[in-house]
Amino acid sequence: MVELRENEAAVIKALQSHGGNCSFEELLASTSQSNAAVTRALTTLQEKQFVKVSETDQVALRLTEEGLEYAKSGLPERRLLQAVLELGGEATIDQAAKRANIPEQIASVALGWIKISKWCEVTTQLQKVVLKAAGIPDRTNVEKALELISSKHDLPLEQLPADLQESVETLKRRQLLDTRKQRKRYTELTAQGWKALEQGITVPEEISDLTPELITSKRWRNVSFRKYNIAAPVTPIWPGKKQPYRQFLDNLKRKLVALGFKEMTGPIVELMFFNCDALFMPQDHPAREIHDIYFVKTDELGDLAEYSRFIDNVAATHENGWKTGSSGWGYKYSRNEALKLILRSQGTALSARTLASKNLEIPGKYFSVVRCFRPDQVDRTHLTEFNQVEGIVVGADLSLRDLLGVLERFAIDIAGADKVRFKPDYFPFTEPSVELQAYKEGYGWLEFGGSGIFRPELTLPLGIKVPVLAWGIGVDRLFMMRARLDDIRMLFAQDLDWMRKQKVT
Repeated sequence: MVELRENEAAVIKALQSHGGNCSFEELLASTSQSNAAVTRALTTLQEKQFVKVSETDQVALRLTEEGLEYAKSGLPERRLLQAVLELGGEATIDQAAKRANIPEQIASVALGWIKISKWCEVTTQLQKVVLKAAGIPDRTNVEKALELISSKHDLPLEQLPADLQESVETLKRRQLLDTRKQRKRYTELTAQGWKALEQGITVPEEISDLTPELITSKRWRNVSFRKYNIAAPVTPIWPGKKQPYRQFLDNLKRKLVALGFKEMTGPIVELMFFNCDALFMPQDHPAREIHDIYFVKTDELGDLAEYSRFIDNVAATHENGWKTGSSGWGYKYSRNEALKLILRSQGTALSARTLASKNLEIPGKYFSVVRCFRPDQVDRTHLTEFNQVEGIVVGADLSLRDLLGVLERFAIDIAGADKVRFKPDYFPFTEPSVELQAYKEGYGWLEFGGSGIFRPELTLPLGIKVPVLAWGIGVDRLFMMRARLDDIRMLFAQDLDWMRKQKVT
């Protein structure tokens, strides 16, 4: 007979009931033990060479919110086709979309998938897209995969039938599916474990607590006390803590303040004047169109009364160069354009606000960590909102050498780089301009940010007659490197498992 503790006996018998091989989750479900008790039992059984525990990484499939919606209501192309059939087998795209209650933008995407699937004959009549459908096609593999994945939480890719696995890439391209790596534990009875079961398992009475009664009666001399393995893993505790990226940004601010910088602040709803005009960006520049800036949906204009002394200077600089030595952009400046309200598209707007402020200190060092907004297609490398970290140093007799010193200290003291190097570059607001590259062991050389000395077309109209050193970094991607993330959406995701496992710094 083989002596085992109660939880060890329960685990080895549960493993036997599964044929000697099962996942940790299956084993846990087969016992009345807690996660910690099963884990401790497995550790001891491994030491006795009765079981073997292995780990493997697998890809888990989880539908996005949009994917879950389509799993319930059907793919938009299927609903659009059904609407055409309900309308007699022929209808315009607008009629079918209205019948199916599908938004215009999604209907356009659905039309593309209908063409690919050849579900309808698509023609153009009187400048309108017309769909002709003959019947209801069979369910596609994409639809089958969508239904199967929606029925389970974090379905392992290997459990998806082989003929449906090709649909995973299609669902990912359509942003209906997310994939993530998971570590899975498997348990297996060894030959010695099977032999122990054949010999029979006995569970001796053990005492875990030394009570006053045991001491006074002296029974403690004749009982067997349970041994404790202080190295055995225990159930993890997840105390409350800050969101990892939020904590990183707060730490970054503290380090910049420690270096003598003051924080710049400003509104999210910004004036076009500070976002573009004060930065010497012409009013007809392509980057000022709706493709690159979010305009506030209002007919109201902003107020620049506090900064009226600078408007004429900026206008003259745009039109003819004013006193900057530049020839300007050679067009008629519009004050109404400068008063338009937008969502801040770049952190440099705060630098312009600070330089125009009555509270500006010269010499002085300033920084900002701000949220910016630009229209974009959301994917693993792009978001419509992002964070930028920028800084300016204002003072007489500042030179490019001073800028390089600030950048080197920032990269090494704050970002943890091992060494830095500089490369000439071009940026719209600075001349000369420098790209900072940082080296970190395990990553190699990485582009870290852009910098330079603000052009006189920016500083002189705002009343600044001394050099202004400026730098900026893509802080979102900096954190991704530190946290080893390959999807920028994780920075703002509510993934509790990921947030819990991030180290507190």
